[in-house]
Amino acid sequence: MNIFSAKPRARLTLAARLVICGTASAALTPAHADFLKDSKSTLDLRNYYFNRDFRQSGVPQSKAEEWAQGFILRAESGYTEGLIGFGLDASALVGVKLDSAPDRTGTGLLNTARGPGGRAEDSYGELGLTGKMRLARSTLKVGTLLPKMPVVLYNDSRLLPQTFRGAWLNSADIDQLSLDLGRLDQTNLRNSSDNEDMSVYNGVARNIRLGRHATSDRFDFAGATYRWTPALSTAYHYGELEGIYRQHYLTLNHKWVPAEGHTINSDLRWARSLDEGSSNVDNSALGAMFSYNASGHTLGLGYQRMSGDTGFANLNGTDGYLVNLVQINDFGNQDERSWQARYDYNFAALGIPGLTFMTRYLSGDNVTVRGRSDQGKEWERDSELAYVIQSGPLKNLGLKWKNASARSNFSSDIDENRLIVTYALAFW
Repeated sequence: MNIFSAKPRARLTLAARLVICGTASAALTPAHADFLKDSKSTLDLRNYYFNRDFRQSGVPQSKAEEWAQGFILRAESGYTEGLIGFGLDASALVGVKLDSAPDRTGTGLLNTARGPGGRAEDSYGELGLTGKMRLARSTLKVGTLLPKMPVVLYNDSRLLPQTFRGAWLNSADIDQLSLDLGRLDQTNLRNSSDNEDMSVYNGVARNIRLGRHATSDRFDFAGATYRWTPALSTAYHYGELEGIYRQHYLTLNHKWVPAEGHTINSDLRWARSLDEGSSNVDNSALGAMFSYNASGHTLGLGYQRMSGDTGFANLNGTDGYLVNLVQINDFGNQDERSWQARYDYNFAALGIPGLTFMTRYLSGDNVTVRGRSDQGKEWERDSELAYVIQSGPLKNLGLKWKNASARSNFSSDIDENRLIVTYALAFW
């Protein structure tokens, strides 16, 4: 058993050395009250059972079924005093196998890369370190990152989160405007102990062809988000995976309150993805999601359309920022048109805070499938029931059941259940 079996890390960049050395130096001086006072540390416990049934499709492996325990420890410092403040964050991620077998691996909960015969390792994990600098309302972070923006959205849908290594500058010095600029050079997938180069996701019917570059160690991103009013914001983001693809992403979010206790939310997205020298990436993605909320009830309707020579482009392992990204599918295949109907209920309206329910149905068609003359079609139905204990010794203990069924004429039929128990401990 080898919990931290990661490959040796690549040498730190000059920027990383400057930030981390400056942090260490400043922390040793007397002027570090805020560095300690504003520090915090949490341990997130995540117990995860995953069962995915493939028997409807007649594939060789009839199901994927595993059970695991995750530990996510995060320690975040404050900043040292002075014009430029320095800080340091650290994380330790550990996944432990509770139940698995070679004929039912592949849930994404456990690491099978080194296990003999595809057997999941007993445990795996990684350590992360992030140096940070702050000047006014601008912050530079270098090291382990969890980017969350349209062009790169880290995946946290299994036992441990996906992480990246790189540098990320965020500035909020101009009122109502947030600016982002950065570069990533490695990723650690959600069920891996190793940093590795990045690639583009090319599953199902994305129909992306790669040339001389299948992977890259450079993803550059930039973005600007402007809040026009408390209810309206727009954003533009750019991402480029060197040698493979580049992407422009526009978003608009609006919240309208027509009457007290009633809200209408609008989420509009448009992305243009193009090749970057060594692929055939060519996709336009349009998405819109509208929801109406009143008295604990929320009704939502969504529409998504893909056009171009390929499906949607996003970094492998990440969540593609699409309105129809759901439990199993994202409906981002070439030429796919899809719609979604969703219903949520918050039982706080009935005097049971912490209890929530969600169900949705999605249908997609017009998919271009290689080697076939007919169009691909698929649908997915999801339900989710969750409860978070609100008080007492088990306050913040979360229980969640997620159920999904997906059917397709060009991919595997899937029935799936996930049971997740979470608990967070704050040390200071």
